[in-house]
Amino acid sequence: MSRVRRVASFLIKRLLLGRPLRSGQPRTALLPKRLALPVFASDPLSSVAYATQEMLLVLSVGGLSLLYLTPWLACAVILLMTVVVISYRQVVRAYPEGGGSYQVVSTNLGPSTGLAVGAALLVDYVLTVAVSVASGVANIVSAVPALHGYRVGLAVALVAALTLVNLRGVRESGRAFAAPTYLFVGGILLMCVTGLIRWALGHAPTAESAQYSLVQTAPDAGLAGAALVMLVLRAFSSGCTALTGVEAISNGVPAFREPKSRNAATTLAAMAALAISMFAGITVLAMIARVHVAADSCDLAGFPDCRNTPQLTVIAQLAAAVFGADGLGFFYIQAVTALVLILAANTAFNGFPPLASLLARRRYLPRQFSTRGDRLVFSNGIVLLAAAAGVLLWAFDASVSALIHLYILGVFTSFTLSQAGMVRHWNHRLDQERDPATRKRQHAARAVNALGAVVTGGVLVVVLITKFTQGAWLTVLAALALWTVMKSIHRHYAAVTEELAVDGRKAHLEELRLTHAVIPVANLDAPTLRSLAYAEALRPDAIQAVTVAVDHDEAQALNDEWGHSGLAIPLQTLASPYREITRPLVGYVRKLSSPHGVIAVLLPQFMTGRWWEQMLHNRSTLWLQLRLAFVPGVMVVTVPWHLASAAHHTPHRTAYAPGAVRRGHNVISSSPDTR
Repeated sequence: MSRVRRVASFLIKRLLLGRPLRSGQPRTALLPKRLALPVFASDPLSSVAYATQEMLLVLSVGGLSLLYLTPWLACAVILLMTVVVISYRQVVRAYPEGGGSYQVVSTNLGPSTGLAVGAALLVDYVLTVAVSVASGVANIVSAVPALHGYRVGLAVALVAALTLVNLRGVRESGRAFAAPTYLFVGGILLMCVTGLIRWALGHAPTAESAQYSLVQTAPDAGLAGAALVMLVLRAFSSGCTALTGVEAISNGVPAFREPKSRNAATTLAAMAALAISMFAGITVLAMIARVHVAADSCDLAGFPDCRNTPQLTVIAQLAAAVFGADGLGFFYIQAVTALVLILAANTAFNGFPPLASLLARRRYLPRQFSTRGDRLVFSNGIVLLAAAAGVLLWAFDASVSALIHLYILGVFTSFTLSQAGMVRHWNHRLDQERDPATRKRQHAARAVNALGAVVTGGVLVVVLITKFTQGAWLTVLAALALWTVMKSIHRHYAAVTEELAVDGRKAHLEELRLTHAVIPVANLDAPTLRSLAYAEALRPDAIQAVTVAVDHDEAQALNDEWGHSGLAIPLQTLASPYREITRPLVGYVRKLSSPHGVIAVLLPQFMTGRWWEQMLHNRSTLWLQLRLAFVPGVMVVTVPWHLASAAHHTPHRTAYAPGAVRRGHNVISSSPDTR
């Protein structure tokens, strides 16, 4: 690589990622509650932007007559969120060191069960990025419909931007997150209060979709009995997306100011209060404004140009009904909603890489995920998360409704197992505690977590049943495959460690005898002579130069030149009827190998300094290195010869005189007339 290319690569990397940070340089500051709330709660707070819409979409399959069930389903979701938040308050108090569900389950239910939670969370983090970005793009398109045809490219571009920001090591700044999150919360609450006041005064806001009736083309229309129950359960499971990200605070307890557990528990309660208020307000206002949505715009009778015009999101319809479609309030709501949804995706960028690093340190993922990059972030985890989310957005056309069926399965898996793990945790504590007052509190805490385990376990079953055929089977398959791969990786690392371990308390060096030195030869040139000299310096039992006769005339010419050179080292010619080089050489080396010694294969290689020069030369040496690395008892040594372009200045060239390489000599003489 030339100096210009190296400098250009360096400048581009520094421009995109910034200068490297020293190890041990502080990366974060402890957060007060007012800043920790937007940092860790942007995901659950933003999920209310699409939770009500997903419930309405499912209920509309059975006809508009089923929309009366929406408030009841919303109440069930609110009750579930309350139980989950109360349960997680127990988690943050019991595990102030953080770690969340994975730490709780691994400690109390065993590493294999903990690994199942880890796999579910990794998959869920990918879906968090995809769903949040897709929802943010949907709100952008609602404000600017002309962007509808570019939504996939826009979504992927936003993921790339988030990736670049995180690779630079720009951690979640509390103040940077606070503004959009609080503006979003304030805007949604203002919209809901304004709409409810107008309704109370007799001027209820009306959504633009209220005039559209539903075309009954779906095979599920007119459902009754078990089919109706299944549809209602599907709507409930879609509404449960409002719970995504609730566990983020339990993962980030160490980032809180002292007292960490109390501040985290308080922040969790504040998050629940805000999320419940917004979710309830949006749902009630959607009923008042008679919002009608469908999976396909053409299922809404009277919808203009349904093939090319996207539906407005529920949030957009409510903002237009309350503030006017051209009002400042409408564009404000759309802007802050899109912004907070995109920022919510960043929650996964701060959760996936540390979890992958933890799993890598425990030898469940490749060790590369445990190392930090120039900016002290887990770069490999960030890139993998972005790539996986980008593929999902492309495969599912950046559609929230299509992606939502894959979502929340991992969330409720971690919910259920973590609460079950907390029950086991309290059982252990009760076995050791003797103080009656403390035992009473522990019994109450165990009851809370037991209730959480039962409730979330029931919801997990509902989600699995209702969403499995809708696409959740992909999530199940991905989590199972990831769990299996991580178990295999762990077995591999354990086997390697055992095989490489040194027996006994005192280490001793293995006695090795270099039986052969083999030098592949293509031409009699300076790199070859240097390799021969280096072979003599190693003092093996035998030195053998080997050439492969790909072309008979060239091989004969090389043998003649070799014979006239005066070299004492013999040249062996290998036949190659199929014009291969690697296979005959590897076969020859295999025949020489023995359990009583080692073979050193010395590969002459000249090094170029410019990228285009590398393209002009055969790279067979690299392939030969790879093949020989798998031959037992063989050590591969590259003997480089640097061309003038590979050095910063033209080096003093040493000429190789024939006959300078002799058995027992490790010095190559230079010719007097070239010194």
